[in-house]
Amino acid sequence: MYRWVDGAGRVHYGDTLPPSYQQSGAAELNKQGLVVKHTASESERRDAASKKTEADKRQRAVDEQARLDHALTATYTTEAEIDLARDRALEHHKLVIKGADIRAKVVDATLKDLYARADKITRAKRPLPSNLKQQLAQSEQESLELKQTVLKNQEALVSVRAKYDADKQRFKDLITKTP
Repeated sequence: MYRWVDGAGRVHYGDTLPPSYQQSGAAELNKQGLVVKHTASESERRDAASKKTEADKRQRAVDEQARLDHALTATYTTEAEIDLARDRALEHHKLVIKGADIRAKVVDATLKDLYARADKITRAKRPLPSNLKQQLAQSEQESLELKQTVLKNQEALVSVRAKYDADKQRFKDLITKTP
């Protein structure tokens, strides 16, 4: 025997479940009238699937954090080791910035000279030679690229520091939590 509720909220009983209610959910009853099996409605199935997806997502996040925690405690034994690793990671970006700054000074001096030559030619009311225009364009492009390199590596410095600070704090939390 089956029990189902129609759109008006009325409860119906029958030996067979009408096809239109197979998707909307029903209850199968035994001879004593007790629910033996509940057929979920489409919305109940969607809700259950959504809850399962969320639960799976939370579990993956918990598992990932456990993996990261294990890697952190397996890699470092003291906070000083984390600081040392941070300093090594920062060194690369500092060297790139220093190299770009040195090259930028050379390019700026070249640009200054090229601008002076171009100004002299322009004041003499002569057209700029194509090779001078090309040198100016190349030097301006290189100057722009060097500035972008410096900016990108300065952002990387901030990012690396933040990552290692977070790792260090998590390491402290894990060490104080461990008995």
